Order: sequence, then structure tokens, then C-alpha cells
Amino acid sequence: MKSRVCKYLAGVLFLFIIIGVDLNGQTRNDVIKAFNEGAQAAKTDVNAAISAFENVVVLADQVGETCNDLKDKASQILPGLYVRVATTAATEKKPAGEIIKASKVAAAVAEKYNSASNKENATKLLVQGYYNMGIEFFTDKDYDNAVLAFDSLLSINPEYTAAIYNKALIYRTQNNSTAFEETIDLFIEKVKSTNETEKLDQASGMALEYFRAAGSQANQAENLDEALAQLTKASKYGENKDLFYYFADVYNKQKKYDNGIEYAQKGLALETGDAEAKAKFYYQLAVGQAGKGQNSQACASFKNALYGAFAEASKAQRTNLKCQ
Repeated sequence: MKSRVCKYLAGVLFLFIIIGVDLNGQTRNDVIKAFNEGAQAAKTDVNAAISAFENVVVLADQVGETCNDLKDKASQILPGLYVRVATTAATEKKPAGEIIKASKVAAAVAEKYNSASNKENATKLLVQGYYNMGIEFFTDKDYDNAVLAFDSLLSINPEYTAAIYNKALIYRTQNNSTAFEETIDLFIEKVKSTNETEKLDQASGMALEYFRAAGSQANQAENLDEALAQLTKASKYGENKDLFYYFADVYNKQKKYDNGIEYAQKGLALETGDAEAKAKFYYQLAVGQAGKGQNSQACASFKNALYGAFAEASKAQRTNLKCQ
């Protein structure tokens, strides 16, 4: 009886061993085979290589410690393969969404396997993806989504000045004066610190012209306080003769003749053109002088303004002042 029981138990034990081998019967040779498949596929098919090396990790876990070396090697290889997928999407100019998705996956895998260099590369590709997305939306005039894309980029890399500049362009297009000023000021601050003179000059010129134009429009609408506020904003980005002309015009309209004369003279100093080009500055100079009761000087200045668009008005002013 005992003998039968022993034989039965032995049979059951053997059966469980057989079942165990069937369920977890992977061996080191299986892991090596998967690893070699990955290595071969990496030459021509990166996605197949990823699948094979992911399989190496799974099989190695099933086999145990004897395959830790293969698992470690596969873990070192996988992040680079995922970065290759994202890089290919970028170089083949795939849609921005596809680049972003592939880059996020690559970054997550690099994080999982503690690969700092691949994490950095994946992050750069992610930034490129968001930049491409922003440009796509910008081109389609979908400005709100373009700003969101650039903001996503800047949350990863706050020093990416091209995204800041493009946001400024969007706000200028939308005539969002407050946002434009904040954004272009940030851009200027960034490029100043890197001594990028050409970019600094370009941004400053754009901002100066934007606020100068706003000042001119307010001046035409006889909203003189607003005009002066906009021109003052423009002046923090630099100086030019047209800016000085509008300052002179606004100050003269406000009967602040000393300021009008000052800015008319500043404009004249910068104007290198002919007599007709200088006429508008002489006209504002004359208005200021007449306002201060300096009639003889005003007569001389109005005479110098008798050109082009200012000829008729200057002639009338000289008549009123009884100039010789």
C-alpha cells in the first residue's frame, strides 16, 4: 500500500515539474536567441529590434538571475532605439503630433532605464516637435493653439528664444499690446544675456515700430495722452527720427512747446535726406517756436518747411506770422 502511495505521489510531483517547465520553461538559450534577433533587426528594422529587446527583458525576468547580464544589455540598448524612432519621425518631417508622441515614449523609456544621454536627446526631439506644432498652427492662423504649443515647449526649455519670439509675433498680429510687450521684453532679456546682437536689434526695431505706430494712431485720433504713452513705450527700444517727429507733434498739440522743439531738433539731427525730407521736422520746430512767441525764428523754420506735404501749411503759417 505504502509503495503504491509513494509511486502515486512521485507521479504527481513529476507532473507538476513537467507543468512548471511548460509554463516557465524559458532557458538562457531562449533569451540569447531573442537578444540576437534584436541585434540583427537593429540594422534594418528598429521597431522589430525594440520588440525583440523588450522580449529579452521579459524572458530574462522569467529565467532569473542567470540572464541578468542579457537583461542589462537590452536595457542599455532600448532607450537608444526609441530615440531612433523619434529621430526618424523628425528627419522625415512627420506631423508634429507624431514626433511629440514618439519623443515622449523615448523619454519615458530613457527614464525607466536611467539613460541620461538618451533622456536628453529625447527631450530635444520633444522640444522640436512642439516647435513644429507651433509653427504649423501659426501658419494656419490658429494663434491660440500656436501659443499653447510654444508654451508647452517653454515649460521644457525656458531658454528656447525662437518660441518666445514667435509668441511675440502672434501677440503683435492679434494687437495684444500687453502680451506683446511682456513677451518681446522677455525675448530681449534672453538675447542680451547671450550677446546675440542681430536678434536684439531685430526685436528692438520691431517693438519700437509697433508702439510708434500705436502712438501715431492715437495722435491722429487726438488721444494725446495715449499717444504719448505709446511713444514713450516705443522709446525704451531705441530712437529714430520718425519717433522724434511724433513726439514733437504730440507735445506741440499739448502746448508743451519746449518739448516739441527738443524733439523736432532731435529728428533733424538724424535726418540725412534732402530739404523735403527735413521739412516735417522744421515744421514742428516752427510750431514750437511760434508757440513760445519766437516769431522770427519760427518764420525761418517755416521757410525751411516749404517743401512737399508741408509747403501749403508752412506758407499759411508764414502769412499769419507776417513773415518777410
